[in-house]
Amino acid sequence: MPTYQYEAMDHTGREVKDAIDASTQEEAQQLIRQKGFFVTKISEKAKKTRKGATARKGGRRKKKSFTIGRISTKQLCTFTRQLSTLQDAGLPILRSLKILEGQCRPGVLKNALGEVVEDIESGQTLSEAFAKHPKAFDRLYCNMIKAGEAGGALEAILQRLADFKEKAQSLKRKIKGAMVYPIVVIFVACVIVGFILYFIIPKFEAIFNDFGVPLPQMTIMLITASHFLIKYFYIVFLTPLFIWIFIKLLYRNKTGAYLCDRILLMTPVMGTIAEKSTVARTMRTLGTLVQSGVPILEALSIVRETAGNAVFERAFTRIYESIREGESIAQPLRESRIVDDIVVNMIDVGEETGDLDTMLNKIADNYDEEVEVAVDSLVSLLEPIMIVVLGGIVGFIVIALFLPLITLITKLSG
Repeated sequence: MPTYQYEAMDHTGREVKDAIDASTQEEAQQLIRQKGFFVTKISEKAKKTRKGATARKGGRRKKKSFTIGRISTKQLCTFTRQLSTLQDAGLPILRSLKILEGQCRPGVLKNALGEVVEDIESGQTLSEAFAKHPKAFDRLYCNMIKAGEAGGALEAILQRLADFKEKAQSLKRKIKGAMVYPIVVIFVACVIVGFILYFIIPKFEAIFNDFGVPLPQMTIMLITASHFLIKYFYIVFLTPLFIWIFIKLLYRNKTGAYLCDRILLMTPVMGTIAEKSTVARTMRTLGTLVQSGVPILEALSIVRETAGNAVFERAFTRIYESIREGESIAQPLRESRIVDDIVVNMIDVGEETGDLDTMLNKIADNYDEEVEVAVDSLVSLLEPIMIVVLGGIVGFIVIALFLPLITLITKLSG
């Protein structure tokens, strides 16, 4: 008879960790509830079969390629969709994984799939095998697979997971695509202005010095900027790197991360995009997990870890504690003031009607559309701002150079 390890809470809210023998996971949950406990996490204890161990020792392991980092979101989306299609076609999971491993290029995913196939052949479940490779399959991914295995609906869970990953990737791609144009324009403008300050301005300065032309304040400011760039050019180039490192170090500290994310959310336009995209991502993640049958406390813990914003992480921590004390999601979410009232009201209705997952997915769809509108608005706003700023910089340089030239021409003609 299988043994199930579980985490639960008693009527006082105290956490209990233990193991229980049962024929199925549903029976194990019933037995735990009969003890007066509320199940928050349950999984079957892995069986170590002698046959599997012998096969692993005696078998010939596949040669791995050297890899660094994680797999890309796009690659994981493609893999999930292909695995979902193969499972929908009725192929055994082991056969499906071997097919996809053969199609993969050398990298993190191919190495991970090779070990996953070996683990499944030795008697482990798919979720347990995936959980050993956090660089390829995150906690959200593994928990949804585990829920699909427990409910006997792995094909449906994989389809849902593929849809979730594709929608998240689509939103991220739209935001990045919209930012390409302004970033390229700003970069080119900086290069051109730097070229003028480094190479052109010193030649004009030599001409002005040779003729002893009195320089107006604008020209002096421009020449001073040129001197600074020539003398400390390495500082100018390294400043963006130092700022990036400083922000990264801030994010390593909880208080610093919270402060940075709070400032980001308060920033006009950019803050709106960050807020709405985070709401869309977290609500879709929570909705997908709840719909897949993951326990609510485990789902909230996963959402908290994948929020990507310290302000939202704190809010979900309060929601997690509220659920543990027997309260609802809506009240602590309302108190956090990180989302609109309409979101709180929809979640409240979803909890009352028992249709929380549908409401969460509707919220995510609405916010996805609002993010697209906000990104389009930002691009529309940046275009005239860039034109005005660049025009102002060019105009300043032209005027600062031509004022002494006019004085010089007047002096020579007189």
